[in-house]
Amino acid sequence: MWCPDWPVVAAGLPATVPAAVLANGEVLACSPAARVEGVRRGMRRRDAQARCPELRLVERAPQVEAQRFDEVLEALEQLTPGVAPIRPGLCALRVPPRYYGGERETAAVLAERIVELGVWDVRCGVADGAFAAEHAARRALTQDVWIVPPGGSADFVGELGIDVVEDAALADLLRRLGVRTLGAFARLSRADVRTRFGDTGALLHRLAQGEDPRPVARRQAPPELVAGSAFEPPLETSEAAVFSLRTTAEQCVAQLAHHGLVATAVRIEVDSGDTTVQARTWRHPAWFDAAALLDRLRWQLAAGASAGVPGPGRRDGHSPGRRDEYRQGIGAVRFVPEETSAVAEHADTLFGSGPDAQVERGAARVQALIGPEAVQALRTQGGRAPADQVHAAPWGERVAVARPAERPWPGQIPAPAPATVFASPRPASVAGAEGQRVIVTTRGAVSAVPAHFRVGAAEPWQQVAAWAGPWPVDERWWDEASARRVARFQVVGVDGQAWLLVLDGDTWFTEARYD
Repeated sequence: MWCPDWPVVAAGLPATVPAAVLANGEVLACSPAARVEGVRRGMRRRDAQARCPELRLVERAPQVEAQRFDEVLEALEQLTPGVAPIRPGLCALRVPPRYYGGERETAAVLAERIVELGVWDVRCGVADGAFAAEHAARRALTQDVWIVPPGGSADFVGELGIDVVEDAALADLLRRLGVRTLGAFARLSRADVRTRFGDTGALLHRLAQGEDPRPVARRQAPPELVAGSAFEPPLETSEAAVFSLRTTAEQCVAQLAHHGLVATAVRIEVDSGDTTVQARTWRHPAWFDAAALLDRLRWQLAAGASAGVPGPGRRDGHSPGRRDEYRQGIGAVRFVPEETSAVAEHADTLFGSGPDAQVERGAARVQALIGPEAVQALRTQGGRAPADQVHAAPWGERVAVARPAERPWPGQIPAPAPATVFASPRPASVAGAEGQRVIVTTRGAVSAVPAHFRVGAAEPWQQVAAWAGPWPVDERWWDEASARRVARFQVVGVDGQAWLLVLDGDTWFTEARYD
């Protein structure tokens, strides 16, 4: 099911008014009235206004688009379970066609439900896979359906132009190679496609052949997991609030466990009267139990009291009472799970797992004092340079490493890794036995045996006791602007100190030190 021009619809702009939604200064979507005037997607703001001077422009609001489309998904879920959102304005769903009398009748029922929400332009496509069904919906008329016969997805997709490929670089490359349609691309050898275009090209090749290996992930409506308590009269001290909320914290954890979930990020909201005094998101490197929730609440209340939450008699931001005292009082506290995961993902191994509890509590306490971003946890990731192999993220954040370390990294120096990696490489020099400058040829050969070196412009020269390398790396050779060709050496001086030197072009640098 496809709702065209969804950014315009979500912004509340009528189809009869020339309007466009901008993203980064370009037209992301426009209304039918704007297209009549010549406005097209991808136009710059000035060009669009030149085509249509009365064009109404608004900036894109992705959050509003998602929230508005969530209403559409909820309406569809009332008719059929298992709706899979692809992006705002487009979703996939499986519906037993005989339940409503046939595929065309099913599409009519679903479209009628969406029209009731005020979305007039809705189109449906029916095919064997999500890719073919999406492009079938793009061929359908307003509030109509385009049905691809069973087994006909390959023929239908084969007629599509290569411009439908979402990867613009791949589409441009195929066009320059003379491939104009997906059918022509599907006739190429699968092995040749994978060798030349990689995994992205292999997936497109299967889609062009009418196959769609991507599973349709159905949306699951999240359960209501907010737990909280209100106090009448309001409590004045943080300790009283923490003591009173012990049962609430246990209920929050138990409610999550009932759904097979644990919370890895929780927002704690503290209300005073009709005004929210504090709202802060806390993260946990493992998962929150009741004791961890109460610890975060205690720290948050203590930070709020020490910051001077104003009371009814004082509006200057200062509280003359105790450090843990709230002059306005604590009227209500809520625990709102923001990120959850399956409890099986955090089950301990036979010998336990995860960080030590005391270390975790100490790091979280420091975060409460100086900010979440101030405490960093380091992880190992893939990369050729030592600096590229370290990934830093705030303590407690479950961040997926973008470059897995187990993948091959040609040109990577062998173990052991250097202990000290300089934030900025220092200028260095390497010379041969006769004082000649040492370089590395395009074939990776050393022009002379390194005999002397220095690790800084102001450092003295010293003799080379041992050396290893080079490990040449030719990075991004296909992009002239960002191409980089370096060679790394391990060098040991007569004093026993080992260094990692790198030759970048014609310049030597000291990249790291082995301790």
